[in-house]
Amino acid sequence: MLRRGLLPDIANLLAFEAAARHGSISRAAEELHLTQSAVSRQILHLEADLGVSLFHRVRRRVVLTDAGRIYAAELRQALAAVSDATHRTMAYAGAGGVIDLAVLPTFAARWLIPRLDGFLARHPDIIVNCTARVAPFDFSQEAFDAAIHVGQPDWAGAVCDHLMVEESVPVCSPAYRRLHRIERPGDLTRLGLLQQATRPTAWAEWFDQAGVDAPEALRGHRFEQFSMVAEAAAAGIGVALVPHILVEADLASGRLEVLFPQTLISTKAYYFVCPETKAEAPLVKAFRDWIVAEAKEPGKQRLAGPG
Repeated sequence: MLRRGLLPDIANLLAFEAAARHGSISRAAEELHLTQSAVSRQILHLEADLGVSLFHRVRRRVVLTDAGRIYAAELRQALAAVSDATHRTMAYAGAGGVIDLAVLPTFAARWLIPRLDGFLARHPDIIVNCTARVAPFDFSQEAFDAAIHVGQPDWAGAVCDHLMVEESVPVCSPAYRRLHRIERPGDLTRLGLLQQATRPTAWAEWFDQAGVDAPEALRGHRFEQFSMVAEAAAAGIGVALVPHILVEADLASGRLEVLFPQTLISTKAYYFVCPETKAEAPLVKAFRDWIVAEAKEPGKQRLAGPG
């Protein structure tokens, strides 16, 4: 709960934060376009309001006390939140509205953003803000209107609309394929398998479906995001097993190629998720209708190799 009587003067807070960050009154004064004496007075007023010393004065330097160090760290986060909220609010000026999305980084970069112009063409006055999030969160605690989620449709307090299944294909660079003479699924058991951290058993499942004995299927270089895995494959580091929708551009350009037609359909799927309280909000509904329709569009023809 906001306690107005405990809110210090904003100018005093800014003076303290600048001095804490620079470790210098003079440098804080330069940044704020004030005199050193003015900054010193503001910090003294803040210390008086708080009833604690925030700095040790050591000759011409200032060194944070324990209380000052803790206060500076928390204050910096609060000021950053105010700045972000201000920027988001200013985005409404002259716009038809703003929709704040929490997105999966690779999905956003490789699938959503290349298609986003289609939505913006229909709604040119809407501002779309995308922020990376890789795990579910509490919509009541985060300033998001919706999210892109991969997993199961079980987000508490939210409505989940199915977008697409996660269907992965084995890919590598054309040069890597030629160098290692990859002709059949069994050839992959002697090569470097690129692992995605959140899908640790994917290769083992793919080999099992392909009828190939692969005791080393869990070994290999490990990466946190599919974008890293795809780039490693394109760089010739090994073979990747990645969702086809995330490497469409790489396949079309020839940076990567699908090795075999055998795919791995995950139990996970992609969903558009929004809080129940915003499910019928015009902006959210417009974006949901667009992205669900976009996800149902036939994808590019697969560039599958022999096998």
